[in-house]
Parts: sequence; C-alpha cells; structure tokens
Amino acid sequence: MNIPQTEERTLFIADDDEPFRTRLGRAMEKRGFTVTMAASIGEAKSKIRESAPAYAVVDLRLGDGNGLDVVPVLRQARPGCRVVMLTGYGNIASAVAAVKAGAVDYLAKPADADMIEAALMASESQMPKPPERPMSADRVRWEHIQRVYELCERNVSETARRLNMHRRTLQRILAKRSPQ
Repeated sequence: MNIPQTEERTLFIADDDEPFRTRLGRAMEKRGFTVTMAASIGEAKSKIRESAPAYAVVDLRLGDGNGLDVVPVLRQARPGCRVVMLTGYGNIASAVAAVKAGAVDYLAKPADADMIEAALMASESQMPKPPERPMSADRVRWEHIQRVYELCERNVSETARRLNMHRRTLQRILAKRSPQ
C-alpha cells in the first residue's frame, strides 16, 4: 500500500523538455498536486528558494547542467522533500549518484505520470508496484532511438554513429510508426 509521506502535495518539476514538462505538470495537477515548474538549473534553484516543495521530479540532464545539482538545494530548503530523478540515459552510475545525492527513486524516460506518482508516494520501506501495462521492448527501443535522434538535432548520420548502427537501418526504423 502506498502511503503519502506528507499531506501537503506541492510538486516541483525541473525538465528542459517543455512538452514533457507541461504534460507531466497537467497530469500531476489532476492527481491533486500543486505544481511549480522550471526548465533550467538557475530557474529551479530560484523557485525552490521561494517555496520549498514536498515532492520533486528532476531530469538528470538539464540544458544548463546536471540535475543532480538541484537535489542538494531541495534537501537544504526542505529536508524531507521526496525527489525522483528522471533520465533518458539510464545507467547504474547515474542511478547511484542520484540516490547518494538524496533522490528516493530513479526512473528512465519515458516515464508516465502513474509511474512517477507511485515513486513519489511509495513508503520508504517498499518499492512501488510495477506498471500494469509496461512498454514493450520494441517501444522502449524506439523511444530511445527517437531521443538520441532529437539530441543529435535530427542528424541521421550522427545518430547512427552514436547508436553504433548502420545509417540505412536507422533510416528504416525512423520511417516506421512507433510500436505499441
């Protein structure tokens, strides 16, 4: 059973992906959170100092630096703040760094609002429940390729090089619809 850590449902979201940040903010407002958002580390630190939230969702990579730099500011402003780190580049080293910095969980993008809420509201002694309908392996692969493609400014050759994939194979994948 997931137990809220505090009755106050203030949530801070720091993510430089504006469409994702906006969608997540709306979804969390529908779940009863009062949401504040920021797109950069500087903006995040300023807003956290104005009003320390009870919960936070922070992207590991922000446009002006590392989202891990935001966690100590959250912890200093509100020691009990429950922080969930998000990243499109999940690996063990960054997960360990996030937890050491004070995050309670670490989720790989694309994470939906249900997964994020479950991670935020999980009690300290238990793990959140697995998703009812997790993404298929094909969908996760497709999402990862799309994220790298966008980060490479839609350059097929550079994306193929970074993914260690033949350019034509990548072009065929990009031409198809997303798997379900």
